Amino acid sequence: MNATIAMITLRSMLGRRRALLLLGLPALMLVLAGILRATGIADMEVSVTVLQRISLTTLLPLLALIAGTGVIGPEIDDGQIMYVLTKPVPRQVIVLTKLAVAIGLIVVFAVLPTLVAGLLLIGTAEGLASAFTVGVLVGGVAYGAIFVALGVISRNAVTVGLLYALVWESLLGNFAPGARSASVQQWALSVTDALTGVADVTSTVDLGVAVPLLALVTVAGTLLAVVRLRSLSVASAE
Repeated sequence: MNATIAMITLRSMLGRRRALLLLGLPALMLVLAGILRATGIADMEVSVTVLQRISLTTLLPLLALIAGTGVIGPEIDDGQIMYVLTKPVPRQVIVLTKLAVAIGLIVVFAVLPTLVAGLLLIGTAEGLASAFTVGVLVGGVAYGAIFVALGVISRNAVTVGLLYALVWESLLGNFAPGARSASVQQWALSVTDALTGVADVTSTVDLGVAVPLLALVTVAGTLLAVVRLRSLSVASAE
């Protein structure tokens, strides 16, 4: 990991309009959780619905898309990546640094708000808040690797990522039986299910399958980004 690249990337991410999305999306979830808690509606079923449908299914992939594609995609599009490529920094270090920043943003803007929302909704009952926090974390790491790789591969990373998140993950991954086993959301939900005894939290993918697949996707996405960045010449970046 390169500290200079990390700081430049972080300043770039937090200095753009996308920072408003990073802040706005979790803020809406926290406001909703606070309202539900204040009105006494936040029972176990409602809490599961909010944490699964809003945090895991909606907030996480969107924030991961913003963070993952944003840490490297815009630099490739406008040619600023040339500055980094001309430095004596191995391409794998560049990718790992960008991924680390993306994961850090996901932790701050998705994982921690999930924990706070869970505690607001139901407290520590049944370990629900902590279970979803871990599920969002492992899912966020996998999403981060996927979207960083997408940011290196495609100039239309955001569009492709939205189609992936909305069509494959949210639509097919939840309703098409054959696609569920290939859904990051379902893998993350499997981890959540294993950490809480709440009956409303169920995944169609076994934990023994979900964990290796999460690890495989994370490693594959990282390696793909490294290979693609190595093939990206300074001339093409310009």
